Amino acid sequence: MYPPLYARPARDPDEERKIYKLAGARHAPADWIQRARIIALSWDGEHVTAIADELDCHPKTVRERLHRFNAEGLDGLGDRPIPGRPPRLAEDERSQIIALARSDPPGRLVRGPDGTLEAAEESEPPTWTLDSLTEVAQQRGIEVHRSQVRTILLREKVRWRHPHSWAHSDDPDFAPKGRRSSSCTPTRRRAPR
Repeated sequence: MYPPLYARPARDPDEERKIYKLAGARHAPADWIQRARIIALSWDGEHVTAIADELDCHPKTVRERLHRFNAEGLDGLGDRPIPGRPPRLAEDERSQIIALARSDPPGRLVRGPDGTLEAAEESEPPTWTLDSLTEVAQQRGIEVHRSQVRTILLREKVRWRHPHSWAHSDDPDFAPKGRRSSSCTPTRRRAPR
């Protein structure tokens, strides 16, 4: 059984006013409002379990917030900084890389009105690869490496690989693969599973 836990008294009237104002606010971050309500209810004499029932949260959450407020004051209402290194690329740079991977490559062959295959930029890559995406992103001023491009695309489930060109053809003269080379070659039967 835990010993009774309450929020420490306000250090000054200004701290008490801020807590009660935040607890009754309607246009503040919801997590800050809930944390201020925990403190205010504790000041009103409520026990940890009663506060948890009223705010529909776990008693452990109430205990953690009371301990943080008792140690840090108003600063204890906020979230602690997220550990680790911040992302190197900004969200708009990641979005540009994703949009680039979803676009048609500039060197892709496109059938023209007369039936000939032409590329908009013949010197550019015909399909997107991690290397070509990285190179074009760097040309656009995004400082990114190949591994970062791969991580971004995998995280967002963006396909940068396209089907192989020999798997399907719209050419009427295209001859599909013929029969096997020799009819005397026995076919292997697969074992039933």
